Amino acid sequence: ADRKDRSHIDETLRLATEEKAGDYAAALQRLRKIYHTAIKPMEQAYKYNELRQHEISDGEITSKPMVLFLGPWSVGKSSMINYLLGLQDSPYQLYTGAEPTTSEFTVIMHGEKIRSVEGIVMAADSSRSFSPLEKFGQNFLEKLIGIEMPHKLLERVTFVDTPGIIENRKQQERGYPFNDVCQWFIDRADLIFVVFDPTKLDVGLELEMLFRQLKGRESQIRIILNKADNLATQDLMRVYGALFWSLAPLINVTEPPRVYVSSFWPYDYAPDTSRELFKREEISLLEDLNQVIENRMENKIAFIRQHGIRVRIHGLLVDRYVQTFKEKMSFFSDPELVFKEIVDEPDKFYIFKSILAKTNVSKFDLPNRDAYRDFFGINPVTNFKPLSTQCSYMGGCLLDKIERAITNELPALLSSINSGKQPGLSSCEATGCGEKPKNRYRKN
Repeated sequence: ADRKDRSHIDETLRLATEEKAGDYAAALQRLRKIYHTAIKPMEQAYKYNELRQHEISDGEITSKPMVLFLGPWSVGKSSMINYLLGLQDSPYQLYTGAEPTTSEFTVIMHGEKIRSVEGIVMAADSSRSFSPLEKFGQNFLEKLIGIEMPHKLLERVTFVDTPGIIENRKQQERGYPFNDVCQWFIDRADLIFVVFDPTKLDVGLELEMLFRQLKGRESQIRIILNKADNLATQDLMRVYGALFWSLAPLINVTEPPRVYVSSFWPYDYAPDTSRELFKREEISLLEDLNQVIENRMENKIAFIRQHGIRVRIHGLLVDRYVQTFKEKMSFFSDPELVFKEIVDEPDKFYIFKSILAKTNVSKFDLPNRDAYRDFFGINPVTNFKPLSTQCSYMGGCLLDKIERAITNELPALLSSINSGKQPGLSSCEATGCGEKPKNRYRKN
């Protein structure tokens, strides 16, 4: 079969243009500083990562945007990556075929020379953003592989190819917690391509599980009907309808995810098919990818700010539990019983209500009550000091610092990027400190 021309890929992604690396690095430095001085101290004081098992490493702050490929087996996920990166027929193309070929999670990233990296090595390297994957165990790390290669596109994004979803497959057959691993990648991906082959469209259990895990990430999802030149236009319309019909119960959003219909591989479209449409679809998918690259700094700031908001709520809640415990304790009471009552029935003591009343917290951001029962099961309440005492002469108060980061410093950093100013200026004239952040993972 003839090859397709790939020039539109490089053009759309503007791979020839150099980026302003200096500004980006300065903004990243500033973001790290805000995180380490204003958010992390509260995280550590109130053991936030035991509640949500999510520490933000420097690797995660400096990591490139991640594009995740999900979908049933043999739908062309690996071929699509080969095509986007132009790896076809090169010695390091991803292996593709009709059987389920990719049994690993493959991370394709930029490196000075071509080499593969063992999962165990990736997880051990704290400068990469993959060190948290260690918690999924040895069996999983053997199924994780990294490929480094010099490539303009990989200087800007990292691709992750995943094992195909196989219907009627039991978790234990995989030998590691497949769903949890997928969730970890889904939570961190900036763009999620869910790829389907229109000629075999069955939405079974593992796929349903997957869509449940994608809840809350709808704006990152793009659905791809790949190999679309295998079908006549009329059949393609039918499949398009059937796909939405089967996905409708799984995606409850007002705005359905964008669907791209094309044939994402190096060979020319089959004769007598909608070539023009496929080419246009391909270009809009590339523009989507470009958008992620261009917004990566804003998304990072929004991500750290969102994390900061959660850490602050957690600190306020733990503080409330500590205060309530102190008020209820008398000389004669049994501390364990007193605290058990508080943890079992927080509403009786208005713990969550008082947080909503006192702070500008949305009720949708409140963690659930049971999470705190588990949290205090591991961490006795007496281990924590009230917020009012968490102040130092030099460092100021934890609560003030995190609130300043959320309301002033991060929004200021955001508007300095949007207006192209230097993020080094800390005075309000330069950055307009009072501004609300522009970007809540904005959709374009």
